[in-house]
Amino acid sequence: MVQWTKPTEGSWTEHYPELGTGPVSFRDSTSPEFYELEREAVFKRAWLNVARVEETPLVGSYVTKEIEAARASIILVRGSDNHIRAFYNLCRHRGNKLVWSDFADQQASGVRETFECRQCGWRYSLDGSLTHVPEDSRFFGFDRADYGLVPVQCDVWNGFVFINFDPEPRQNLREFLGPMITGLDDYPFGKLTERYDWVAHNNSNWKIFADAFQEYYHVPALHTQQVPPEVRKPNAGFTCGHFQLDGPHRVVSTAGTRRWLLAPEYMYPIERATQSGLVGPWRTPDIGELPAGLNPGGIEPWGISNFQIFPNTEILIYGGWYLLYRYWPTSHNTHRFEAYTYFHPARTVRERIEHEVAAVVLKEFALQDAGMLGGTQAALEYGVVDDFPLSDQEILVRHLHKVAVEWVDDYQRERNKVGV
Repeated sequence: MVQWTKPTEGSWTEHYPELGTGPVSFRDSTSPEFYELEREAVFKRAWLNVARVEETPLVGSYVTKEIEAARASIILVRGSDNHIRAFYNLCRHRGNKLVWSDFADQQASGVRETFECRQCGWRYSLDGSLTHVPEDSRFFGFDRADYGLVPVQCDVWNGFVFINFDPEPRQNLREFLGPMITGLDDYPFGKLTERYDWVAHNNSNWKIFADAFQEYYHVPALHTQQVPPEVRKPNAGFTCGHFQLDGPHRVVSTAGTRRWLLAPEYMYPIERATQSGLVGPWRTPDIGELPAGLNPGGIEPWGISNFQIFPNTEILIYGGWYLLYRYWPTSHNTHRFEAYTYFHPARTVRERIEHEVAAVVLKEFALQDAGMLGGTQAALEYGVVDDFPLSDQEILVRHLHKVAVEWVDDYQRERNKVGV
């Protein structure tokens, strides 16, 4: 028997009266002018998750990240003191991109003792200080200490590496994440290091794709191949057990079991053969006691919790494994979607196959949502309608767009105060 409790108000949306219940506008997802403000107000002020610590495991290991919404390329590097730092990927001599491989707009990674500009030969240590300048005596009033790499604010929470382009962030990382997200402090992400990933370049605003993973109202209509028979019945619906807001962040949890959604007659043959698929491997290693914050609504039996860290990161936890999504804007109506699946390192060949099957089936599931994006974006941009009704099951959609607009409004008010 499934158990969960709705708020006393009778609906999730009315539990947060500041959200309102009227129709919403999606102009924040179609306006080039809003996007330019959003770049400054959100992506240059919020803490952004850009990596996991496993991506820079050794002293000297580095990875570059392209953050188009901030018009920046950064280097993440693990220093000799074992701390991970972030720097703008920019040589201080004449602005050449410092670290890149075959193509300057693509991610690069590796291990180095120093970073050397291939154009001018300036060299920088792992802590960003300038250590070598060819013919430095020919410069005027020159002091190497003044020309180190430009740092970007960087911090780590539970193995997730965050950056902030604001030189003086309004909150430290832990304050920004708040109690709902830091309720996962004791979740053993560090044990789940076998990773599968893929990237999709989508023709929609980043928030439009994020909306697809904030509600399950659409599941019976869109994912008919991957839902159980009882959900296929007319008007059956798909109801989530818990929604919660904390500042700019959100979580939605569902009830379920290890084989939840897995009616054999609706599974791919490979899922039946490997006992793995849409909800991951049916059997997962014991990773220890899970924190209470993983299931903040106390759902029994608990299935999935999707923690959405504003602005563009989602962590979907299934108990013994998890998904990580990031949505990176590349224009007002395009974005790059990064998807990562993390498992406990396989102990047998069978477990490795189970992981690979789950990763492929989950990609299929996500691409069904992605296939709708172009049509949605194009239709919104017609501008025929600007008031869209949202159900109680779409409370997180309502919240994301409200928060994005509020951050832009706050930014504009601050600019007006200083006369910019």
